[in-house]
Amino acid sequence: MSYDAVLLLSFGGPEGPEDVRPFLENVTRGRGVPPERLDDVAEHYLHFGGVSPLNQLNRDIIDRVRIELDRQGLDLPVYFGNRNWEPMVEDTVARMAADGVRRALVFATSAYGGYSACRQYDEDIERARNAVGERAPELVKLRQFFDHPLFVAANADAVRAALEEIPEERRASARVIYTAHSVPTAADAVAGPASEGGHRYSRQGG
Repeated sequence: MSYDAVLLLSFGGPEGPEDVRPFLENVTRGRGVPPERLDDVAEHYLHFGGVSPLNQLNRDIIDRVRIELDRQGLDLPVYFGNRNWEPMVEDTVARMAADGVRRALVFATSAYGGYSACRQYDEDIERARNAVGERAPELVKLRQFFDHPLFVAANADAVRAALEEIPEERRASARVIYTAHSVPTAADAVAGPASEGGHRYSRQGG
């Protein structure tokens, strides 16, 4: 199978104080989140100047992907689209169609399974293609990469580097604590372990 483009698909994030509230409204649309809760969350972003690092990190990834594609002699343009902030994936897919892209690989930047981290990106792809209509390119989403050896190795390297910052006499007794976004119980019931009533998904989906 041949492809004529790559699409990096991500969550999105505000890039200035004026973006914060509209971004949060996009994230929570249709969920009935009260305005005062959005105000509380907005303060977290404003504490850092209203700028999420995510978009710039994604642009850095795209630069590196382009370098690697060039190194391998692959003439594939790399596009960038987000679920919740500019560049919105609907606009990006419309530009891809205008550029003549017919079939593209999609790399979603979330490594894990579950609804928000995996299946919602499938919905993003479907929504964007529907918005563009018959001209929309076929979009083939790559599998989640939570268990890819390079991803595991990168996390292991980060843990080792963090441990090395602890004085040697305390290192052996140091505890490693991982943290992540919370998962709503309703989402866990649908996408959690089969032993706990959830549905088990393949490596290709979340």
